[in-house]
Formats: sequence, structure tokens, C-alpha cells
Amino acid sequence: MRNTLNDLDARLFVQVASRRLRGADPWLSRLTRAADHGKLWLAGAAVAGATGNRTARRAALRATGSLLLASAVANIAAKSLTRRSRPALEPVPLVRRLLRQPVTSSFPSGHSASAAAFATGLAIESPLLGAIAAPVALGVMASRVYVGVHYPGDVLAGAALGAGAAALTLRWWPRRGEHPAQTAPPGIDVPALPTGAGLHLVVNGASGSGTLPGTGDRERLVEELRTELPDAHILMCGDGDDLAALVERAAALAVRTHGALGICGGDGSVNLAATVAAREGLPLAVFPGGTLNHFALDLGTHTVRATAEAVKQGRACAVDLGLVTGEGADRPFLNTFSVGIYPELVRVRERLEKRIGKWPALGVALVRVLATAEPVRLTVSGVPRTVWMLFAGNGTYDPPGFAPVHRTSLDDGLLDVRAVDGSHPFARTRLLFAFLTGTLARTPVYREARLTALDLTDLRDARHLAVDGETIRAVPRLRLAKVPAGLTVYRPEEPAVPPQPVVRKGLLGGVVFQDGRPPVSRADAGGQGRKTSIRGRAAGCHPPVRG
Repeated sequence: MRNTLNDLDARLFVQVASRRLRGADPWLSRLTRAADHGKLWLAGAAVAGATGNRTARRAALRATGSLLLASAVANIAAKSLTRRSRPALEPVPLVRRLLRQPVTSSFPSGHSASAAAFATGLAIESPLLGAIAAPVALGVMASRVYVGVHYPGDVLAGAALGAGAAALTLRWWPRRGEHPAQTAPPGIDVPALPTGAGLHLVVNGASGSGTLPGTGDRERLVEELRTELPDAHILMCGDGDDLAALVERAAALAVRTHGALGICGGDGSVNLAATVAAREGLPLAVFPGGTLNHFALDLGTHTVRATAEAVKQGRACAVDLGLVTGEGADRPFLNTFSVGIYPELVRVRERLEKRIGKWPALGVALVRVLATAEPVRLTVSGVPRTVWMLFAGNGTYDPPGFAPVHRTSLDDGLLDVRAVDGSHPFARTRLLFAFLTGTLARTPVYREARLTALDLTDLRDARHLAVDGETIRAVPRLRLAKVPAGLTVYRPEEPAVPPQPVVRKGLLGGVVFQDGRPPVSRADAGGQGRKTSIRGRAAGCHPPVRG
């Protein structure tokens, strides 16, 4: 059977290699050389990333990861196992032959694997970009036979390997859902503001590099806000200004006029505004203006127009708040809380980013922290633990593992707790191996649980905590809790609602659900409620039944 397939492959090669396509000789030869070492695809990824479009950036990132994975498997693993000789060049016209002939195994085609992986990776995130890349990828694959360096079977095997590698990335990095996360009905009156009159909006011009990278972009954003909401009261926060004071001022005006509070900035700015809005019982309008805008993306308000339409029509919802309590202070969080490596990573990045930029600073910080970090000793619900990182998400995140990306519900009443155990030898290496092989659920160094509250004590080794991407000084003991439907936010009406995430039993050793009972569901917590203070809702760790 194998000899029959090899004979068929050889005959097909001769037919393709000996056939001349008018005008194709120079172009296919140039195309195959352009794809050497992935140069063609990496250049395409750079172009897609430079567009500034979020979908294009995600597509470029997935495509590049798929290419690297496929190239490693094809060129290192598969070729070393097969050792198939390259085709004989006699049927190939001299003008087509490469000046430098490859000497590695013919099976599978590494160029074809990279081409298929890149095009498939793009298509997973953006069918349009995938359709644009597909003819180029097919051209590269065809060129490998046309210039005489691969049999057709090598190309088909490489293409299958590359497409499979791209599909495999979905195991580690699932696609973001097409619809925003599920939310609860608003618990307070939400005014419709057709012209923006009554909306007091703070624009943090110092936020990240997402919507506000420079002065020109800042001015264009304010102009767009003025166009959409001409009568909104806009307060600009520049470098050196006190953002907290401006938010407090805007909130006081909103209370006085029975209006709404607005914020345009990154997740840290949104956290600050949400804290004030929840305390004052104000609806919050979130306009994305930072680097990542996690909350705005999950909510479905990732454009100025989307939020503005919701403000005009008075459409809103309620979302849960996470709450960190300790040393007599409450600190809400909309996205995540963490202790361990990540707060140190953020702290080092913040120290460097003004000099070298945010993303280069993140890379430098990652190297420094991983080289010098030590696990943190603490007590988790009465059980002593040593962890590299403990993460708590406000709601259940996908995918599982230590790289959570998005949520399908913002009102599930749960904390998504994940921990990397530092007591095992080679914990970081074992965790990385489990992540790459898809065996996180079985590795002893990773634990996860879905809880309604969590006590952390004896935090003597931790110097900092991270709350929604901002670092704060650690305290010896604290409690993480939930405030169900604790914040009302403007959100445009959506045509479809994703299902509630599955609640899984806790795996974090020694930790049990609050009071030994399963977490409360939205039905248990009640429906629409009255306005209550953050502290009052979290007291005793049990959200009161509202209604």
C-alpha cells in the first residue's frame, strides 16, 4: 500500500513539475522564496497588527502562534521521524529550480504547514482575513511542487498538519463569544439622556494606548463624544490631574441633577468610577479608552457609539461586583484580583512603561519577575498554602487555566478562583507542560474553584495585590466576596444572550463553598432589587435576598 501511494505521488509530481503555466514561473519562484522562514506570514501579521483593529490584532496573534506551532512540529518532529528523500529534479525546467536546494526530509512540507496554519489561524478570528490569505497560502503550497522540492503528498500532509495546529490553538485560546455577557435587570432607575444632558463624563487622557494613544486621538475621541452626546458635561483628565477628584466631582453633579456618571478610560479608570457609582447609586456609562478594556468588551460596550446609543435610550443592566475587604477598607473590582507573581509584574511594568512604552515594559518585567520571583506563603480559608499566583475573577472566565480571557456572564454570583501551587518542585515547568498538553485538570500544581467568598490571611510574604490591573499595598488579612447586581451600567440591547456558565465543584484543596453550601444562583439571589450600599450587601458574605 505504501509503495502504491509513493508511486502515485511520484507520477503526480512529474505531471505538475513538467507542466508549464504561462507567466507563473517567476511569480511562483518568488513566492516560495518569500515564504522561507515564515517571512511572508510574519510580515502579514505585522500589517494586520498595525491596523489598530482589535479583530485583526487577535487574528494576527492567533495566526502567528499557529505558524510557530506548525513549523516546530513539521520541521523538528515530523521531518526527523520520516527522512523522505527529495524528488529528482530531472522533470523540473532549469529556470524553475531553486539556487539553494533544501537538504532536509521532504515529508511533510514545512512551507505548506506554515501557510495552512497562518491562513487557518486568521480565518478562525476573521473569515475575511482568512479569505484574503487563502489564495496566497495555496500559491505557496503549489509552488513547492512547481519548483521541484516536494511531492504533492508532502504538501497535503503539511497543509493538514498546519490546519490542525491552528485548530489546536482553540484548546488553549477559545474564540471570544459573538455576544456580550449575560447580565441582570437594573436595580435602580436609569434615565434616558437623548442629547447627553445629565451625563457627567470623565475622560482619562492618560489611559493606556488603546483609544487614547496621542493628543490627536484624544481630540478625535472628544469630538466623537460631542457628536453623539452634544449636551454631555465632559471633564478631561490629563497628565498630572487627579482622576479620583474629577470622578468624585462628576458624581456629585450627577447626583444633584438626577443624571448619570460616565467614564472613558481603561480598566483601572472604570474601576474607580464603578466604585463611586455603586456607592452613590448612580448608573454608569462606560466608554472604552484604555489598552485592553476587558470590562467594556465583556459588557458589549466596546465602541463609543454603542454606549452612546444606550445612554440616549436609557437601556441598562446590572452586573456583579467583586469586593476586597480588609483593614477596614472596601475595594470593589469588576474584572480580577490576584496575589503573587502578577502584582509584581504590574508593579515593575508601571515603573518602566513611561520610559519604554507599555508593551516593551511588559516584556522586560516578565523576564525580571520570572527570574527573581519566589512563591507567596499565605493561609487560604484556614489552610496554609504556598502559591506562585492566586487569581480571583468577578464571574466565571474562559478558558480554564492561567490565561483567562473573557466571561459569558456578569451576574453569576461567583468568584472564579485559580491558583498555581508553589509547594511542588518545578511547579512553573509542570504547569507550562500541562497547559501545552491540555492536562491542566490533572496536574497537581493547578487548582480552581467557583466560590461566593474566600478568606486570605497571613499575607506576610505578599507586598502587593492587583485589582483590575492596578497594584495596591497588601494587607495581612482580607476577604474576597461578591455584591450581586451591585452596579448598574448602560448597555445597548443585544439580540441574543449567551447561556449561563456551568458551575463546577471546587478543586482548590482545603477550600469549601461558603458555609459548606453550593454558591447561590441568580434565582436564589432574587430578581430586581433596591439600592443598597456595597458594604451592606457584602456583610456576612451572604448577599441579602432582594425584592
